[in-house]
Amino acid sequence: MAQRRHGAALETALLDAAWDELTDNGYARFTMDGVVKRAGTSPPVLYRRWSDRDELIRATIVHVLKESRPGVPDTGSLREDVLTLMREIATAHVQLVTVMYAHLASYYRETGRSPSDLFDPVATGRKAALDTLFDRAIDRGEIKPELLTERIKTLPFVLLRHEILSTFAPVPDHVLEEIVDTIFLPLVH
Repeated sequence: MAQRRHGAALETALLDAAWDELTDNGYARFTMDGVVKRAGTSPPVLYRRWSDRDELIRATIVHVLKESRPGVPDTGSLREDVLTLMREIATAHVQLVTVMYAHLASYYRETGRSPSDLFDPVATGRKAALDTLFDRAIDRGEIKPELLTERIKTLPFVLLRHEILSTFAPVPDHVLEEIVDTIFLPLVH
């Protein structure tokens, strides 16, 4: 007999089941019933938390982004910190990035939302992580804080996302180094 889940454990199980449903079936075939079956629960349990599939998908994306967020490296160098973080994303998160954009294309079209609506850097913890990384570099005197805008902070990762979505494959190290050394670092020095 399966153990009953409650609270955070139940919510995590539901969101994990929703992620599996999304990655296996895409947005077009994503159903609340499919999530219920995968989670081994009942419809009222799911609908008490999320009233419709779009609300559940938004919650699922935030959950997955929080859970999969890489640790903040502290190598002692801004270049190595950014490269270490990008290397992890470029290898371990290719499927995640691909699913977020390719599988959700219909979601964006049908709901009128954009990827930035789902990938809120504050809700997912990405902003705090990047702020920590850059604050360390400022404290070490590696970058000029007045040059570090929010757009520049995210630039290497936007370019990385572009590379992943262009190939749907891990990004080679020489490409990551080119992004950091020839595009990003000159902007903050």
